[in-house]
Amino acid sequence: MITAIFQYDFLKNTFLTGILIGLIAPLLGTFIVVRRLSLIADALSHVTLSGIAASLFLSKKTLLFAGMNPLYLGMAFSVLGSIFIERLRSVYKHYQELAIPIILSGGIGIGVIFISLADGFNTDLLNYLFGSVSAVSKTDLYVILAISAFVILAVIMLYKELFLLSFDEEHAKTSGIPAKGIHFLFMVMIALVIAASMRIVGILLVSALMTLPVAASMRIARGFKQTIYLSILFGETAVIGGLISAYYLDLAPGGTIVMIAIAILLIVIGYKKIQSNRPININ
Repeated sequence: MITAIFQYDFLKNTFLTGILIGLIAPLLGTFIVVRRLSLIADALSHVTLSGIAASLFLSKKTLLFAGMNPLYLGMAFSVLGSIFIERLRSVYKHYQELAIPIILSGGIGIGVIFISLADGFNTDLLNYLFGSVSAVSKTDLYVILAISAFVILAVIMLYKELFLLSFDEEHAKTSGIPAKGIHFLFMVMIALVIAASMRIVGILLVSALMTLPVAASMRIARGFKQTIYLSILFGETAVIGGLISAYYLDLAPGGTIVMIAIAILLIVIGYKKIQSNRPININ
């Protein structure tokens, strides 16, 4: 596959995109899991699907959208969904988790409507649902590179604030941290990463890449930073291994990436169980 990567541009684009996504998805996923917002990735992925379906429908009906990359409208829908989640969280102050299933349901409903208007599923839509090795263009790579740079820079600059908001939001607010603004930026970053990841992993599986590596790392990490580093390591292993497997087995990469991530999680759980059952030597 190494030779093929240098020979074919689409494989090079896919491989580089996969490396970037394997970095930023678990990076944000660590904060998502700690804040108990794991389902938000599912909600925004379905909203992104609505944007993709809307773009494919509009490209058939209007010249304005003809030839436009569906990624852009998918991102717009995803960011809009994150804004609505924030608004609903402020409306249901004592039941903030309600915002996620409301947006998820709306995303599915709108997506189904646009899919039916676009005459059902086609090859393009299936590539977005389950990922594709050959679907990543150079433009997609540049967009994802820009998103990755933005996310990494934002996390580095706001690490202390994001850390405090993740573990003790009330203390963070009393400390003078602009909690609403930072949380809004965090939600927008999640939306952008989900939209960017769909080319490789697929919309229906992208949440797995944001949570499974984190779930594995939490079992063996000895601190928050180590959790982040191990999550990225497991995420990159799943992405690279999944892309190679998908290439040789002619499969959608989303499924192979997720299965490798699950395998890593099971190995880590098994390793931790063996360690806990090992007798302690007091001599």
